[in-house]
Amino acid sequence: MGDGVALADRIAERRAGVGDPKALVGELRRALMLVPYDRGELWTAEFGGIRWVCGFTDEGALARFAEERAVVEGTAGDVPRSWEYATFRGARLLDEVIPAMGVPAGVAVNVADPDGAMLFPPVVGIVPDAVAVDADVPGGGRVR
Repeated sequence: MGDGVALADRIAERRAGVGDPKALVGELRRALMLVPYDRGELWTAEFGGIRWVCGFTDEGALARFAEERAVVEGTAGDVPRSWEYATFRGARLLDEVIPAMGVPAGVAVNVADPDGAMLFPPVVGIVPDAVAVDADVPGGGRVR
């Protein structure tokens, strides 16, 4: 348990319209995620007013991200950039890292894989209620 393959499988189920959302979040919590560093900080991206921590289920997914970044940065074909990364249990990302960011934040998994990416937004049932953007909304965001 806790390997990225199981999380990738659960993501594939949800993208196919099947599978249990609670099981997907549970698998993220158990999974070991690779999170690259950029200038000494965890790699994040801003989208839709949310700060997303980019995590990867395995080194292959991280390598695909690195290849895409090289294209975006215009360095494709150059000497490959070395990517340092940390390994976090998904639960630590959700329960400790996200709240410490001080802004609405979630986890973006395998962002370079168009058919395998998944966003875990900062909502009740995914992140702690204290940092969930929908915590004050009646019935808001609960993963059912």
